[in-house]
Amino acid sequence: MPESTESDLWVTWDAYHRAIERLALLIHDSGWKFDQVLCLARGGLRPGDVFSRIFDVPLAILSTSSYRDGNGTQQGALDIAPHVTMTTGSLGGKLLLIDDLVDSGVTLANVSAHLAEHFPAVTEVRTAVIWYKACSVFRPDFYLEYLAGNPWIHQPFEEYDGIRAHQLGAWMKKGEGLSDLS
Repeated sequence: MPESTESDLWVTWDAYHRAIERLALLIHDSGWKFDQVLCLARGGLRPGDVFSRIFDVPLAILSTSSYRDGNGTQQGALDIAPHVTMTTGSLGGKLLLIDDLVDSGVTLANVSAHLAEHFPAVTEVRTAVIWYKACSVFRPDFYLEYLAGNPWIHQPFEEYDGIRAHQLGAWMKKGEGLSDLS
């Protein structure tokens, strides 16, 4: 894995999992209690799943998308799914809205407004992210790391962005990653 620089933050699987756990502990230590976790797919799926398990609260999922261009490196218009997915009930009470990071802040700001408009049973929303970039127009309620230099964050699951199912066997056999595939 490359070394992190001012412009690039490289995150291993172990560091990623520890960051989720440290964020959960930060929220626990704050004393704030919530009734449900709403994670933003895709980046918030893994933290949302862990939080739902650790805090023993229902998990809801809302799909959003803005990083579609340039192989996921250029932000475009924000799309918010019309429905929230959850197994029982509906959104209500105190809600923890979680994502992996806040970059521009557009997603968290717009989703917060969307929740206020479409889910009147939600009495309180607080936001949590692992990484909070200085360039964001939205300040999350909870964050693990403030990134003053606004680096591009290379998360470990991004290695799957460049691989397709027909390449998986060769990729696993080599054990060296995508750079060896043609």
